[in-house]
Amino acid sequence: MKTYSDAGVDFDRKDIFLSELLKQIKFERSKFSPFIGTGHYSALVNFNNYLLAINTDGVGTKMLIADEMQRWDTVGIDAIAMNVNDTICVGAEPFAFVDYLIIRDYDLKKARDIGKSLNKGAKDANISIVGGETAVMPDMVNGTDLSGTALGYVKKGKEITGKKIKNGDLIIALKSSGLHSNGFTLVRKILKEHNINLNEKFGSRKIGDVLLTPTKIYVKPVLDLIKKSNVNGLANITGGGLRNLVRLSKMKFVIDNIIEPQKIFKFIQDLENIDPKEMYQTFNMGMGFMIIAPENEENKLKEILKKHSVEHKVVGYVTQGKGVYLEEFKVSYERY
Repeated sequence: MKTYSDAGVDFDRKDIFLSELLKQIKFERSKFSPFIGTGHYSALVNFNNYLLAINTDGVGTKMLIADEMQRWDTVGIDAIAMNVNDTICVGAEPFAFVDYLIIRDYDLKKARDIGKSLNKGAKDANISIVGGETAVMPDMVNGTDLSGTALGYVKKGKEITGKKIKNGDLIIALKSSGLHSNGFTLVRKILKEHNINLNEKFGSRKIGDVLLTPTKIYVKPVLDLIKKSNVNGLANITGGGLRNLVRLSKMKFVIDNIIEPQKIFKFIQDLENIDPKEMYQTFNMGMGFMIIAPENEENKLKEILKKHSVEHKVVGYVTQGKGVYLEEFKVSYERY
């Protein structure tokens, strides 16, 4: 089990699947037409003098870890983070969220845990949870599923799409909190193959608790950066790892000074001797969000991030070419 594809998630086949699906969707309402095409982190829709940003995502198979550990007090943060971290990638400020919860039975501890974690995520992202849906589906699910949709806004002309990215721009990575909410299909299968129990110790904590560390929410520091400095591109490093940068521009992103990944990544990698190229296209590897900005903005950006107590590092630069090049391991990624 050395690749995400071996675990059942093949990015290339996913691209083909999505292409086939999207080819069938042709209708658009003219007044509220899409501002940019599909493929970016968030959809942008024309709305008078503003653009509405809409995106949807879920916690994924990390929920199976939560169900096994019988604790759901972090997954609401994940559900919100996976959405709002995409919203800010187009320069939009998220302000509203609706959740979609699928359950098998009426577990009151689950209700309390998920409710508290959604509230914590909303507070960290400074958004309102304005509604949602809870579906009871004992015939369809054996556990729990949690997803949601975020709504944001940005004034026309202030959106950030990556079109301004240019040769010589710096790439600044914001440190992740761990695996965030990606790659868990591979993680779970590896742990199962090696008969590793989630209650086993990993340092001072249980492995299951380490895996349930919630996704970091980057809304407040990134919105502050956008207001006070020039930013040419923003990337949420989720499923697909470094390949996410390709969404922003046809320029070449050179990563030559990586952030040291958290120990959990090395643990997973060593169990199956996974190739570094696969690790960096499956997980965030300690770099949860990236900012692409002109070189002369470096000091201002660092000052703002320090004020928000966000660990960060200049990890690379933009140059002529295409794709992403990870210098330490001499590997390239040319498509998302």
